[in-house]
Amino acid sequence: MARRFSAPYQQEPVSGLATWSRNLAIFSVIAVLVSIIIVRFGFLEVKPALATFFGALGLAVLSILVGLAAFAAIWQNGSRGMGRISLALLINCAVLAYPAYLAYQFRKLPPIYDITTDPIDPPKFEALARLRTGEGTNPAVYAGLYSAEQQRRAYPGIETVELELPVDRAYDVTLRLVNRRKWLVIDERAPQPPRRIGRIEAVARTPIMGFREDVSIRVTPDGEDSRVDIRSASRYFDADLGSNATRVAKLIEDINTAAEAAAKKPVKAAPPPPKAPAAKTVKK
Repeated sequence: MARRFSAPYQQEPVSGLATWSRNLAIFSVIAVLVSIIIVRFGFLEVKPALATFFGALGLAVLSILVGLAAFAAIWQNGSRGMGRISLALLINCAVLAYPAYLAYQFRKLPPIYDITTDPIDPPKFEALARLRTGEGTNPAVYAGLYSAEQQRRAYPGIETVELELPVDRAYDVTLRLVNRRKWLVIDERAPQPPRRIGRIEAVARTPIMGFREDVSIRVTPDGEDSRVDIRSASRYFDADLGSNATRVAKLIEDINTAAEAAAKKPVKAAPPPPKAPAAKTVKK
C-alpha cells in the first residue's frame, strides 16, 4: 500500500504540436526584431530586411496553424499543452496586429508616396537628391499630377501654411519644430536677400521599422507675412500607407500653433547704440 502512494504521479504527455506552436511564435518575434535592427542600423539593404520581416510573419501564421492542430489533438487524446498554445496565440496576435493594420491601410489609402502642400511647385530635394539614387529608391523629382490628384482626394486638408509672421521668424519657428522632432537635418538655409527664401531638408524615420522618408520645407515671403510649403516623400516603396500625409498634417498643425504663440510675443527692440563720450576741450 505504501509503495502505491509513493509511486510518482503519472502525468499525461505534453503535445509535441503545442511545443512547436510556442517555439515558432517565439522565433517569429526574434525574426521581427532582427529585421527592425537591420533597417534601423543599416546593416543590410531594405530587401533582405523585408524578406526577414515577411518570413517572421509567415512563421507566426504557421504557428497559429500548428496551434490549431495541437488543440484538435489535445481534444482527442487528452494530452497537455493548452498553456503553450495560449502563449503562442498571444505572441502571434502581437506580431500580426500591426501588419494587419497596415494591410487595411493599404486597401483603404491611395498608392502614393510623395505628399506636398504645393503640387504645382513642390519644394525640391537638392541636398537629399544624392541619397535617392540607389537601387530601389524613388526618384528625387516630384511624383507628378496623378499623385497630386490622388492626394487631393485622400488628404484635402494638406495645403500651404500662411502665417502672419515675417519670413525670418517663420523660418525660425519651423526649424525649431524640425529639430524638436529629432529629424536628421541635411541642409538648412535661412532666408537671405534678395529672394529671402528659407529651405530645410531633413530625413525622418517611420515609427517601428525606421524606413527613411525625406522632408523638404520652403519658407517664402508674402508681403509682410510668409508662406510655408512642405514635401515629404518615402525613399522606398510605391505606397506610404499614409505616413507622409500624417507627418505633413501634424507639422502644419504645429507650425500654426507655434506661429500663433510667436505672434503674441513682442519683438524685442534692438538696444540703442552707446553714446560716444563727449570730446574734451583743452584749455589753452
